Amino acid sequence: MTSPLIEMQPSRLLSTSDTDHEGLVGPKLRELRQSQGLTLKELGARTGISIGHLSELERDMASPSVKTLHAISRALGVTILRFFDTGAELKPDNRYVVRKSRRRHIRFADGIDDYQLTCPEVSKLGLLYSTFKPKSSVADPYTHEGEEAGYIVSGTMELYLGDEKCVLEAGDSFSFPSQIPHRYSNPGDIETVVIWAMTPPTY
Repeated sequence: MTSPLIEMQPSRLLSTSDTDHEGLVGPKLRELRQSQGLTLKELGARTGISIGHLSELERDMASPSVKTLHAISRALGVTILRFFDTGAELKPDNRYVVRKSRRRHIRFADGIDDYQLTCPEVSKLGLLYSTFKPKSSVADPYTHEGEEAGYIVSGTMELYLGDEKCVLEAGDSFSFPSQIPHRYSNPGDIETVVIWAMTPPTY
């Protein structure tokens, strides 16, 4: 039976004022799909994402939800880390140091921005600086291999692990096996900032 095509999360269509494409995934998504000889229709069949939405993502007309990019990554045999942008084109002063201006970035439709804090030489640990806009939410739970942990720098986060809900505030931390279905949201009126770690970085 063929799975129905769905939008994993309503698209965040980018307006003409969104001239900065930092954090968007379009060129990398198109390159990966074409390198594997897949059409948009074939990738849509693998992921359950509509051809129209995939086309929007490839043209940087929309940013993906967390769950959408997870589905695409799995279908293409890569991790989400593959879709981070390359960061500022500045010569690094140390290959083991990531300056703030050189953080690699992904912008999600869910209202979340992730910035990679680890350098390319580190492949078994992922560390992210994550910002959650007020009232932002990952609506659909997802799973992956590994373990993860986080520290709430500021704001409030609701963390859903299976059937459990935890409300976390600045100074709180969390950790869990990533095979547990999980999602999260910022119920507050101010931005939430989280330092997020995972191993391996299958995210």
